[in-house]
Amino acid sequence: MRMRPTLSWTPTEDLPPGITDPEPVAEALAAGGVLVVSGAGLSTESGIPDYRGKGGSLSRHTPMTYQDFTASARARRRYWARSHLGWRTFGRALPNAGHLAVAAFARHGRLAGVITQNVDGLHQAAGSEGVVELHGSLARVVCLSCGAVSPRGELARRMEEANAGFAPVAAAMNPDGDADLTDEQVGDFRVVPCAACGGVLKPDVVFFGESVPPGRVGHCRDLVGGATSLLVLGSSLTVMSGLRFVRQAAEAGKPVLIVNQDPTRGDRHAVARVALPLGRALTTVAEMLGIPADGPPAD
Repeated sequence: MRMRPTLSWTPTEDLPPGITDPEPVAEALAAGGVLVVSGAGLSTESGIPDYRGKGGSLSRHTPMTYQDFTASARARRRYWARSHLGWRTFGRALPNAGHLAVAAFARHGRLAGVITQNVDGLHQAAGSEGVVELHGSLARVVCLSCGAVSPRGELARRMEEANAGFAPVAAAMNPDGDADLTDEQVGDFRVVPCAACGGVLKPDVVFFGESVPPGRVGHCRDLVGGATSLLVLGSSLTVMSGLRFVRQAAEAGKPVLIVNQDPTRGDRHAVARVALPLGRALTTVAEMLGIPADGPPAD
């Protein structure tokens, strides 16, 4: 997940208003060399909620921190019970029109790359290649003792075997794939250890309170340096993990464009913020450029 000390943000300055004409985005993509930075808002149309938008999960739920996860077996039991249940839904999510449009832009040579703050793998499912997963992926699990990385599907199978009949009804699902459960619903859920060494397993994501690996940040900075412009999709840019790339681009004189219905922490650095739903906005841009955006190419 991320080094995310800021869990909420409220505008404290006069920000430029959003626009409803996606023409500036189309112009940037027509020129090429666009680096996409995507956030949770891009996946809401796939049924995955975001943190900070209308009805976002931060209004009812404080995410697990790295410190709590590593320090407490009880916290790990609670996390894995919620995450195991959430994965049943999260793992079945499909890419939406926004993901498909981004993949189409790449296939037609308009992008310099894709950096995503999301952990859902939907860019790749839509056909995007070389996606930098800034905060990791829920599709992988890592052992904190031996470092072994294994598929989430394998862990899900082991969890099912260890917790036969575990099927509580969750109040809601959260952006990082866990479900809202009470302590009573968690009950005596059994957490399985690393199959290789018996160590503690963690999803291969950057938790709140944890830092994005420096090498990954450096790679992203290189992508920003080589891009012509930056296009932010569905991120409030509340946390520095994404905002730093917006600042880098703006300081280098590269145009920054944002597609997000609500104001963002990066608006003052942007040429424009397009206040439209992501799927509709990006599909319209694809049509403006004459680019089919109905799915990845057939094998």
